[in-house]
Amino acid sequence: MRGAKPLLRFGAVFLSLAVAAAAHAAAKFPQEGIWRGEFTVDGDPIPFNFEVKGTDAKDAKFSLINGSRRDNFVVERVSEDTLSVPMNTYDAALVFTVVDGKTLRGEYRDLVPHRQGARNIPFVAEHGKAWRFVEPGQDVAAGADLSGKWAVQQLDKSARADKRDQVALLDQDGNHLGGVFMTVVGDTRELEGTVQGNRFWLSHFSGPSPRLIKGTIDEDGNIQGAFGSGIYNVVRFEGRKDANVELPDPYQLTFLKDGQKTIDFTFPDLQGQPVSLRDDKYQGKVVIVEVIGTWCPNCTDQTYFLSPWFKQNRHRGVEAVAVAFEQEDSFAYFQKVLGKFKQYFDIEYDIVFGGLADKKVATEKLRGLNYMAAFPTTIIIDRKGEVREIYTGYTGTVTGEYYAQYVAKFNALLDELLAEPDPYARTAQDAGGADGVDAPPRLAAAH
Repeated sequence: MRGAKPLLRFGAVFLSLAVAAAAHAAAKFPQEGIWRGEFTVDGDPIPFNFEVKGTDAKDAKFSLINGSRRDNFVVERVSEDTLSVPMNTYDAALVFTVVDGKTLRGEYRDLVPHRQGARNIPFVAEHGKAWRFVEPGQDVAAGADLSGKWAVQQLDKSARADKRDQVALLDQDGNHLGGVFMTVVGDTRELEGTVQGNRFWLSHFSGPSPRLIKGTIDEDGNIQGAFGSGIYNVVRFEGRKDANVELPDPYQLTFLKDGQKTIDFTFPDLQGQPVSLRDDKYQGKVVIVEVIGTWCPNCTDQTYFLSPWFKQNRHRGVEAVAVAFEQEDSFAYFQKVLGKFKQYFDIEYDIVFGGLADKKVATEKLRGLNYMAAFPTTIIIDRKGEVREIYTGYTGTVTGEYYAQYVAKFNALLDELLAEPDPYARTAQDAGGADGVDAPPRLAAAH
């Protein structure tokens, strides 16, 4: 009987390993490679493509593909056959069942706790399909070349004024169509699609709600169509080629109230501590105020630019603060989503909670501002505490020369402001060798 206990221990270990192996074998996971997914919104299919790398949730990478753009996500296991892909900084997730290694069924879930009108969007995905709208060999000769710059106008009375006039930059190669639509408040990110005869389709999905643009080409080469999204109403549009069309200057859309020279606020940071532009850390510094929301794709694109820029330039005498307006007017919710946002973008500047994601609320809380026209908005304040420029919206990398112009002007402006003297710094000559010499007073707060 002396050997009984060792044998029992060996049997227990063997049994536990067998159970673990069986559980691993039972846990389903998508095959590696390229996939084609298709959302269904009000009867309309919105296709998207993604790639899976890895064979288990703990080490897998899930990449959404839109033309040359790739957005990477982690995969979390919910159960043996169900997985979740959190949409990074957006409060949403793809949750799906692995039917077999080559088929997925699930939905895009809006995870904002109390949002009215939130809807989950069903989808199906199949492995090994790299096409988006049309299967290989099924193309119909394109009836026109849509490459170029387009003046686009939304037609519905319900269309938001800030999105009524748009500029589209399209690039067509055979049947393949790519590009971006720009408005005064931002852009659609990179669109990918096709031209078939006198019809065209474009789609995009990178974390926020999926987007579909579809239309027709008339005999004169003009386009008519509709914008659609998983959570927004369909809006009709028309467009014509115009190499000279431009949107209004983003630096000329948002202003201070008459008689004001700056903005003023006091908001809590992630630790609940009050942050104000009158705090010592901002005195004599050039300050970039980034008005954002984690729900806003152009805001995340702008932060993707600003976070590394700030790390490279903060030693020059610049500070930044992000003021977040969120989908829940809750400090606990702010801590949850902005804590994730801060970590994801490795942000080293202050992030504060402005309140509910509403332009009227933002206008009221950012005292001195005439009107909050868009998320994001970038407010640049000089060393004296005066607002020097306000940039409405954001121009992302997909816009090409427009993005290059944005970066060049931003850098030139910051170089100019950082070269100006700090009016609050005292030299030995200023102090006259005496103690107690006061620095110039800071600008009075806006009311």
